[in-house]
Amino acid sequence: MKKYYLLLVLFFAGLILSAINPHDYFTWVLEVFPAIIGFLVLLLTFKSFRFTYLTYFFILVHCFILFIGGHYTYAMVPAFDWIKEVFHQSRNNYDKVGHFFQGFVPAMIAREIFIRKQVFNKDGWVPFLVVCVCGTISLLYELLEWLVSVSSGSAGDSFLGTQGDIWDTQSDMLFAIIGAISMIVVMSKWQDKAINRTKV
Repeated sequence: MKKYYLLLVLFFAGLILSAINPHDYFTWVLEVFPAIIGFLVLLLTFKSFRFTYLTYFFILVHCFILFIGGHYTYAMVPAFDWIKEVFHQSRNNYDKVGHFFQGFVPAMIAREIFIRKQVFNKDGWVPFLVVCVCGTISLLYELLEWLVSVSSGSAGDSFLGTQGDIWDTQSDMLFAIIGAISMIVVMSKWQDKAINRTKV
């Protein structure tokens, strides 16, 4: 259990640090609330369905990406401003990292649930439907961004974070899909081993 407590300590340390003098608290709340909701869901389901430590670890990585985005706003993360200058990019692309993980980590979660709960009779459906789930999550998040921006006016601009890119929404969803596919290609065998250890 100690390794799970370590994840808890790291989660709250990251959350607290991100809350210290963020760019603005309205954007901070909007950006970190998925991590907080996810934490509560995982806490409430920990006894009834405990994910592999591997999956929890990558969930924590995703949370830290959200915390950093919430602290600086996705359009103003300093390291990616530096990358923008060095590689002569037209925008700060930290949000693409966030959207990649918005596909990668939900793919780990969905795939583990599908396999361990034996949701499908044929394993061949799992990769396709994992990507479908992640695409749907990305779509719903983009609709949420749009709704917040429309409802709050200029206050929601930092949350929307298009940086003048008219194709930002579409590229965000593309990066989420790429993240989901990358997880399936790169991590499936590693995740299978972790899942098999839970059966021992």
